[in-house]
Amino acid sequence: MPLRLPDNLPAIELLQQENIFVMDERRAHGQDIRPLKIVILNLMPLKITTETDLLRLLSNTPLQLDITFMKLSSHTPKNTPVQHMMMFYRDFNALRDKTFDGMIVTGAPVEQMEFEEVSYWQEVSSIFEWAKTHVTSTLYICWAAQAGLYYHYGIPKYDLPKKMFGIFKHHVTVSTPLPIFRGFDDMFRMPHSRHTEVRKADIIRNPALTVIAESNESGVGIVMARDGREFFITGHMEYNPDTLDNEYKRDMGKRDDVEMPRNYYYHDNIAEGPIVRWRAHANLLFQNWINYYVYQATPYDITQIK
Repeated sequence: MPLRLPDNLPAIELLQQENIFVMDERRAHGQDIRPLKIVILNLMPLKITTETDLLRLLSNTPLQLDITFMKLSSHTPKNTPVQHMMMFYRDFNALRDKTFDGMIVTGAPVEQMEFEEVSYWQEVSSIFEWAKTHVTSTLYICWAAQAGLYYHYGIPKYDLPKKMFGIFKHHVTVSTPLPIFRGFDDMFRMPHSRHTEVRKADIIRNPALTVIAESNESGVGIVMARDGREFFITGHMEYNPDTLDNEYKRDMGKRDDVEMPRNYYYHDNIAEGPIVRWRAHANLLFQNWINYYVYQATPYDITQIK
């Protein structure tokens, strides 16, 4: 089944070129199926790119997903046309009385600031609190994972001497099989692009949190809470093949704390381009989340979410 997206969203054409089945609202109204309602709080600067990356992964499910994009009233993005935001995004205040089956909160380019110094921290905190009672399961990605762990559980973040940048091997750390990892190999790779980290020693002291995946190189990978109602992913499984390449070329010669992304280019040679080794597990992760932690956990009457 397809994604159900707003009419004229730029990602529709891009995804159709990749033979990914999407439908606009007019066609979706003709199907008598209760779609899962997914809200995406997109805090990344390149909104359209992030929209497309996430929608590409969400498309790999037999369920119909009704996608809503949320924006902050306390922050105006600089890299996305105002018309795009007005057409496809809705303020949190307009959505706070609604309930959703699933939610995704993206990273944000503010990780080296203290959480309370971020101009929209108060509004983001309100959204995190709201999600506890209005969303069945929430994925927090990169900065949002650190922010969510801090807001909900008091887990601090720490500055890194060098940017954690590249593709890193991870392994599952729980002995009991979890549905989120169904179909996974013993090792899986995840892109990381961050200047800060959370530490396992802080997380394991809180009985409400479980580190379910980690890396010998990049540290904590995925944390689960509330039996899967919250997942905190410190990397970027949604990244496109060329995202790290674009970031590296952007920062070359401008920062002294960014080295060439590790385990990313063929033979560590930028001229040979990136090798994609995380796509299959990224698709599995999002598909398993939708199936086991959203679809099978959410009530048919979405207003009954607690």
